[in-house]
Amino acid sequence: MMTLPLNGETGAWDELVTRDATSSFCHLSGWRDILSDVLGAECLYRVATNGDGVWEGLLPLVRVKSRIFGHYLVSVPFLNDGGPLGSRAARRTLVEHAVSQARSARVDLLELRTREEAKRGADLDLPVASRKVTVLLPLPSRSDELFKSFPSKLRSQIRRPMKEGVTVRFGPEQREPFYEVFAQTMHDLGTPVLPRRFFERVALMFPDLVVFGVAYRGEQPLAGGCGFVWRDEFELTWAGALRASRPIAANMLLYWSFMEQLIARGVRVFNFGRCSPGGGTHQFKLQWGGADVPLPWHHFARKGRKAPPTPDDTAFAWGPRMWRRLPLPVANFLGPRLVRFLP
Repeated sequence: MMTLPLNGETGAWDELVTRDATSSFCHLSGWRDILSDVLGAECLYRVATNGDGVWEGLLPLVRVKSRIFGHYLVSVPFLNDGGPLGSRAARRTLVEHAVSQARSARVDLLELRTREEAKRGADLDLPVASRKVTVLLPLPSRSDELFKSFPSKLRSQIRRPMKEGVTVRFGPEQREPFYEVFAQTMHDLGTPVLPRRFFERVALMFPDLVVFGVAYRGEQPLAGGCGFVWRDEFELTWAGALRASRPIAANMLLYWSFMEQLIARGVRVFNFGRCSPGGGTHQFKLQWGGADVPLPWHHFARKGRKAPPTPDDTAFAWGPRMWRRLPLPVANFLGPRLVRFLP
């Protein structure tokens, strides 16, 4: 078994992704173009081949490097999955190559993001970080059946924005309003926002997978989300809501409307996206009745580093405090230029 870089054979790459039952939309080759073209990332996508040259596995790997935040190899940054796919031998070969790269480049951390521990993570022989989880909610075939299953308090929270005249719209034309809300939300959290062009490219690259939805009162966007359908599952990857919309719970109607839309499309699992266990975002997601699913991200680290920089890291706690003080136009100008250095 040997590894080779992905050159122009993106069709073969995506065919292998589609065949693998444990794959996700995060493995698709289109992310390589988006990350390299929009963020200037160095993408080290590798395939594993047997003695006959047949592809048996793949690993999308991306270098994220800065003097301030450190040097990382991540599979895949900004997404929640993307670890090695393929046969057991192929996965092990790919991981060995990634570790060798991490050693030779003296990276601070190699992070392979996986979800299916039992299927493609358990034999990677790397330590597992348990700092992130997702919440999965099974969806019935009818939206009214799901609504009736909610506790009365949750149903009331969904109805409240309806009484306030909030409506939700879906479609590719909601990309700009979504970004307007998302950028404000990220500023409030003290986090640099991804570039507007990132989502423009996502919409062009994955038109059949990506879903944009925005909650409005009149013509004012209040809450928005962007996610992806993959097989029978939908992941709400990015979402936000204006602080001013909290009293009327616009985000509750947004999430419920996403569920209605996806049930109508035949989707059977709603993935709320990653979060930190025990935090407020985690509690928000659990209230819908879903169950925790660990995200077993595998690490190879130097100097004892256990995670990339986060707001919870005391060494970088100054960042969010400073970022929230910036005027929004300044943050939206600087954020897309800074976020490329964050894994």
